[in-house]
Amino acid sequence: MKRVSVVVIATVVAISVFLLATASANTDLFADAYPFLLALNGGLAVALAALVGVQLRSLWREYRERKFGSRLKYRLMLMFALMALVPGVILYAVSLQFIVRSIDSWFDVRVDRALEGGIALGQNALDYLVSQVGDKAGDMAMELERAPTFSPSHLNRLREQAGVASATVVAPNGQVVATVTKALGTLFVDPPTPAQMRHARQTQRYHTVETRAGDGLMIRVVVPIPSRSLLAEPSYLQLTEPVPETFVRHVDAVQDAHRDYQQLVLGRTGLSRIYSLTLTLALLLALLAAVAVAFVLSRRLVAPLLILAEGTQAVAQGDFSPRRALPARDELGVLTQSFNQMTRQLEDAREQAEKNRAAVESARAYLESVLANLSTGVLAFGADGCLRAANRGALDILADELDGYEDFPLEHWPSHEQFRDALLKGFDENDDNWHEQLELTRADGVPQTLLIHGAHLPQPTGGGAVVVFDDITSLVMAQRTAAWAEVARRLAHEIKNPLTPIQLSAERLVYKLADRLDEDGRAILERSARTIVNQVEAMKNLVNAFRDYARLPVPALACVDLNDLITEVLSLYEASPVSMHTDLQPGLPHALGDAAQLRQIIHNLLQNAEDALADRSDGEVTVSTGSDQDGLLLVLRDNGPGFPQSVLARAFEPYYTTKTRGTGLGLAIVKKIIDEHGGTVQLMNRETGGAEIRIRLRRRPAAAGTEGQT
Repeated sequence: MKRVSVVVIATVVAISVFLLATASANTDLFADAYPFLLALNGGLAVALAALVGVQLRSLWREYRERKFGSRLKYRLMLMFALMALVPGVILYAVSLQFIVRSIDSWFDVRVDRALEGGIALGQNALDYLVSQVGDKAGDMAMELERAPTFSPSHLNRLREQAGVASATVVAPNGQVVATVTKALGTLFVDPPTPAQMRHARQTQRYHTVETRAGDGLMIRVVVPIPSRSLLAEPSYLQLTEPVPETFVRHVDAVQDAHRDYQQLVLGRTGLSRIYSLTLTLALLLALLAAVAVAFVLSRRLVAPLLILAEGTQAVAQGDFSPRRALPARDELGVLTQSFNQMTRQLEDAREQAEKNRAAVESARAYLESVLANLSTGVLAFGADGCLRAANRGALDILADELDGYEDFPLEHWPSHEQFRDALLKGFDENDDNWHEQLELTRADGVPQTLLIHGAHLPQPTGGGAVVVFDDITSLVMAQRTAAWAEVARRLAHEIKNPLTPIQLSAERLVYKLADRLDEDGRAILERSARTIVNQVEAMKNLVNAFRDYARLPVPALACVDLNDLITEVLSLYEASPVSMHTDLQPGLPHALGDAAQLRQIIHNLLQNAEDALADRSDGEVTVSTGSDQDGLLLVLRDNGPGFPQSVLARAFEPYYTTKTRGTGLGLAIVKKIIDEHGGTVQLMNRETGGAEIRIRLRRRPAAAGTEGQT
């Protein structure tokens, strides 16, 4: 809006100054319109000064508030204003001095005489041109007298020889007989008027200088063509020739100058003052208009920079929306449009990157979800050997969160030495995929059997390696348990058959030979037979244990009150030399299990605890229960020597025992029963000394009844 106002005011100022200057140089306009124009220009000067004041105030406010672009706008406006002010002031001083001196020199007697002489010289020159055309007309008339007819071709040849613009033959009655012209597009020339014809008849030659609109001055000459017949009325020849344009212009200039000079002479006294006032007012308006236009131009030049600055700040904050662009009429407009095009491309690139990122995040989340729900462990290593990724399965199998393991390569792992060495060996000895079954013992003493698969990642993807491993400890133990159960079944079958005949044979020997031997022989025979019978009985007990381990019945699952079951079993150990304590959770939910087999588990564990505390007078056993979201807990603790590390690794293997007496099937049976109940059992040593056995059982479903509850 301000720019339109400035343009309108500048236009009005230019028009008013032009009118004022015109009125100053024109006596007629000066007398009537000069005061009005002077007042108009004065009012425009005041309005323009007010506009410039508003602009300067606005610029000063922006400069004081340190708005971006205000300093550049200030400098541009100052430069533009100085570019108009300095030449204007110099021109004003020179012009004012020139006007004062020139006015005095205008009113000189020699100037007046020179102007009058110029007018006279122009008139003489014009008369000379007319006489030349008249002489050419007389010569052409003599040539046409000798011609039989007035043919256009002959007439045109004569015109060309004479060098005139047109030639026309007119009959005595005023009808045009033939006409030719120099201009190709002109086919007809104005014939002489009846008055001109009448004058030609009377004076035998008519000539005049005519003024035509747009064509300047034209010389017209009409002469009679001599006739061979004295009685016939002669025809007439008309020649026209335009006065040279430069001649006309110079004559007009001399006449105008003479007329203006006469007018200036009349107003000589106030002319100097009027010109000075007009020049001063024009300079003032021009300078104010220059300052106003300079302000508009500076804002126009700074506008693209402001747009670019705003866009740059928006881009820095992540806003890629298009900015307002200027029309591409210059480089600044092209620059703003290029910036908008760049921001659009950045926006498109960001949207595409966001889509790609969302796709990658989705794929990554899907992959992480898959890996997180895999029981198989997955470890990924970079080309430098450092850990890059590990799923929950790997952390659970290794029983370690692996915090900080991303900071050093695999060969510098501070723990899991057996696992680390197996991986390093596998990758060093194999260039392709490899697999290995590894048996190791975790830091907490739990034995593990891992099935490991390793592979090198391709170099184009950054290299590195990936390891996939499964904890097959339960599978191996199940296989071992199944194998030992089959061995026990066959061993019981093979051993039990000959035991009864052996026992019967020993008893029969005593019966048959006792009366035939002396006292010492009879004693030896009876002692030997008793030994055989006792050992056979021990063998039968061992075979029965084998049978029980191999043929454990399928548990009849029902709701079991674990606290009541523990209290019932502990009542049988009131006379035990070991002190028995309980820490039972009140209101414990019912377990899902077979009461008889759970009772057998408790008996086996209490008997093992009594055996471990046999040499201690202060032996104590604590049985506690609890519950969490994963099920019910049965924990048995003692203050004995605990489990040796070698026992922790193989405690649940059948026939493995450190006792001098026993079958080594107690813990194996416990493990088998717990597995068939869908629970877990874990052996460990307490930090304060002693052993601890933790059994986790399933709780009964919420909709289950109370059938089978003990």
